[in-house]
Amino acid sequence: MSEVMQTITVKTRIVTWTRRNMPTREQMERNRLIRPFAHRVLRSELWRFTRRSVPRGVALGMLVGIIIPFAQILFASLLSFTVRANVPVAALTTFVTNPFTTPLLWLFAYRVGSWLLHVDAMTIVAPVNTAIERTELQDALQWLTGATLVTAFGLVVIAVIASAFSYVVTSLVWRAWVARKRKARIVQARSRIMDE
Repeated sequence: MSEVMQTITVKTRIVTWTRRNMPTREQMERNRLIRPFAHRVLRSELWRFTRRSVPRGVALGMLVGIIIPFAQILFASLLSFTVRANVPVAALTTFVTNPFTTPLLWLFAYRVGSWLLHVDAMTIVAPVNTAIERTELQDALQWLTGATLVTAFGLVVIAVIASAFSYVVTSLVWRAWVARKRKARIVQARSRIMDE
């Protein structure tokens, strides 16, 4: 099988998986947990694929998917209307964490958290440790993520960085895709003019 055919097969599988797992408006309407908020979550502008809503949806999905270990699609859907993010994209992006990636992510988060807290402890002021001791941040992080303080802190740091990075990358990919479509339309229009 040629390399092009393999690429097409992989793309077809990804599109099929996405269509199969992306929630529809009708499924969200029937969900009993979302029903009280349906008038906000099911607004039509939150379901359109635009250059602003898609990157926001990806960033929100990454943030929720990494930090919150339960009911990720619900939280992503509910938070979508606060930042005007695309609901299906936010819900689908939460699948970044799954039974295969979560153990690796938590191991990496533990290492990032321990390194950052170790560096923070070496400074004179130790702003992170001071903030954790004076507030109930430790309890909030542990409750939200279901992890120990070091892992929870690492998860928050990773989630913020991954969310910002995914927003930038998605915006750039969206622009390139639109530019490519525009260029193809221009070439097609020119060829029609030349044929006449």
